[in-house]
Amino acid sequence: MARTDVIVLGAGIVGTSIALQLAKRNMAVALIDRASPGEQTSYGNSGVIEGSTVMPPAFPSNFGALLRVALKQGSDANYHLGFLPWVAPWLMRFRAASQPAVMEETARINRPLFARSIAEHEALMLESGATQYLRRNGWIKLYRSDAAFAGLRRELDLARELGVPVETMDADGARKLEPSLKPVFRHATYSPAAVSLSDPLAVTKAYAARFATLGGVVLKGDASSLHRSGNGWRAETAEGPIDAPEVVVALGPWAPDLLAQFGIRLPMGFKRGYHRRFKTEESAPLTRPVVDVFNGYLITPMRQGIRVTTGVEFAPRDAAATPVQFDRLMPKLDALYRIGPRAEDRTWLGSRPCFPDSRPVIGRAPGQKGMWLAIGHAHWGLTLGPITGRLLGEMMSGETPFLDPKGFAAERFL
Repeated sequence: MARTDVIVLGAGIVGTSIALQLAKRNMAVALIDRASPGEQTSYGNSGVIEGSTVMPPAFPSNFGALLRVALKQGSDANYHLGFLPWVAPWLMRFRAASQPAVMEETARINRPLFARSIAEHEALMLESGATQYLRRNGWIKLYRSDAAFAGLRRELDLARELGVPVETMDADGARKLEPSLKPVFRHATYSPAAVSLSDPLAVTKAYAARFATLGGVVLKGDASSLHRSGNGWRAETAEGPIDAPEVVVALGPWAPDLLAQFGIRLPMGFKRGYHRRFKTEESAPLTRPVVDVFNGYLITPMRQGIRVTTGVEFAPRDAAATPVQFDRLMPKLDALYRIGPRAEDRTWLGSRPCFPDSRPVIGRAPGQKGMWLAIGHAHWGLTLGPITGRLLGEMMSGETPFLDPKGFAAERFL
């Protein structure tokens, strides 16, 4: 096979975007995955490119919220009891990172990535012929109580300081944007600059196709086959071994399995999430994503119908699906919006790879020459895929990065 400069392991939205950005910098790249581009964790997302996001997710801040999770009374979170001893250390680190001052610091470190995320997607969509999937009409978050809305004050202040447009409105204001919503909520925020996709899988595949036109190759292979070969790296594929001086690990929730083979242990946790697809109800149109914040679910129109995504579930990554959150959220959803019938029996399950400080790891792998990491994008893989690819491309090609990458270095955990 022809010369290969870089092996990229993982063909989700992050890995595919990285491969494309490297190919745009005239590198010969092999993108390797056991599945086709975009068909695993990246497939099940909400379709929102969250350029307007400011604050990261937080550990429950009061006893009532924590008790509701503990007693499994809400739809925003679920857990497997036997998994708690294993996830407890991660949760304690997550709780420490959820202190207000730390969260604000995280927001400021993450902001340069989010601020450029939409523009980077739009550039890749334009050259990939995928702009037909892009919606530029923002998204809405609903708050059912005055107390929940009042808790947004610091986030809204920070959004204004950082130049992120967010509009606040009452139920009537939100229903002017989405008349099919029923007035079971009291407040809403509208992020007009946010964009969303009607088919995230199609966009990832378009990026992969563009990558191929630039000379990149997409191969089926098992990332666990990666090993040292001389001064570089070798991975086994269905078409034979591939050798390259550099490798990028963009394996999402499967990254720890591979990295452990090379003595790299980072505190990645998994927030499992589910989605179901429903038929579009013509008499109840929906034009943009809507989040019911307290109940922890999102509804969004897509080409294949209405997608409903759940909050988080703490369970072993590979454990059998337990989609009980749908049992809890459906009465709340029915009160808010007239959803159509199920479009398929399948309930999709994926695992969001999360570090406790809500920042991805982007940069060199500690102690491994020629290995780069792009992992732990949590709820924002779709959002940050292209801009992660740009940042890594700049670092690997010797360009001056558009931001100081030290805030995303793996060494912060070592």
